[in-house]
Amino acid sequence: MSLELSDRTLGIYIRLLEPEDASALLQLRVNSREANQAFEPRYPNEFFTLPSQLDLIYRRQQEAWEDKAYLFGLFSSEDHELRGTLSLTHLVRGVGQFADIGYSMDSSFQGKGYMTGGVKLLLAYAFRSLGLHRVQAGILPHNIASRRVLEKCGFQAEGIARKLVKINDQWEDHQIFSILEEEFTRLSTDSTADTSTL
Repeated sequence: MSLELSDRTLGIYIRLLEPEDASALLQLRVNSREANQAFEPRYPNEFFTLPSQLDLIYRRQQEAWEDKAYLFGLFSSEDHELRGTLSLTHLVRGVGQFADIGYSMDSSFQGKGYMTGGVKLLLAYAFRSLGLHRVQAGILPHNIASRRVLEKCGFQAEGIARKLVKINDQWEDHQIFSILEEEFTRLSTDSTADTSTL
């Protein structure tokens, strides 16, 4: 399963991560470990190793084949450097047709609009290729940067999920956001994004 979605204006593309990306993924994790710790679960030290990241990619590949989860890398079109990751997880089919979205950016590239562009590309895939009806996200209420990404992509705040995820060994409330397929279609006016199957 090989897929690439690109935004020429921002000079980025996203594609499913492959085993060959494990070293770059590890470097991304290590580079952003301290900056992202306030917003992520506390990972054990062995998570920050090449075998662990390679295992994660293999597991996500299997989940993609099973239509359960998808792990994308966000890359620079210029130098093909991995700048972040995006994921669709917990896919529900049948009468639900929804999934959770997650994303993480190398701290040195934050604030440049790359992740907003990446999320829009992933939403296009979720709604147009996977046929989902709803995509949702849960973020810490004080994670202003992540909130801005969601709002720029058209997500709407719904409410607080109490003590949803353990962050830094503490159960934390999360603000729930969502976007529906018809809302995304209405908001999608960026003609610079295209989808290419390789």
